Amino acid sequence: MNQLKIGKFIAQQRKSVNLTQMQLAEKLGITDRAVSKWERGLALPDSSIMLELCEILKISVNELLNGEKISMENNEQKNQQLLLEMSKEMEAKNKIIWTNMWIIMIVSMVALFGGFAVVYFFVPEGVWQIVAILAICVVFLIPCFYALKLEVSVGAYKCKNCGHEFVPTYKQALNAMHMGFTRHLKCPNCHKRTWCKKVIKK
Repeated sequence: MNQLKIGKFIAQQRKSVNLTQMQLAEKLGITDRAVSKWERGLALPDSSIMLELCEILKISVNELLNGEKISMENNEQKNQQLLLEMSKEMEAKNKIIWTNMWIIMIVSMVALFGGFAVVYFFVPEGVWQIVAILAICVVFLIPCFYALKLEVSVGAYKCKNCGHEFVPTYKQALNAMHMGFTRHLKCPNCHKRTWCKKVIKK
């Protein structure tokens, strides 16, 4: 989606219904800064207010996301084009999130073993060495929890029993036994607990 094009279209439609940025913001219950950001192509309207915005501007959601007025004969083609663009954007975002998760895990593992090496060579044996090891383990868990959050937010898990793909809650994923990116989860479709493999395509 072209944010600059969408921004110019929002500005054009706002003017066509004789509203200032402030007036449009008041109708939507947001700040005029947010409207200004949309119109400059720096941000997109939040999905929670998109329908209301379209109603005020007298346009469809499809027209808003395409940044132009659409005739009935071109509507189907524009829909397909928009869905394809959104799919590509989602795929690109998923790749970035997945890469970040791997970077966090690798850096954390290096830091963990590096910390163990420092403690082994520089901290005398005894209580302080045990305290230092425990502290390193606790610090290591923090990025692990965040990495799991990223893992859950990308793609889905595929049930080994029925093939259904689903997204568990963070708590369900955290409490599930796992081997790599395969987790022992309860499928919401067949209601059986099985080893569910991570799939990124969804």
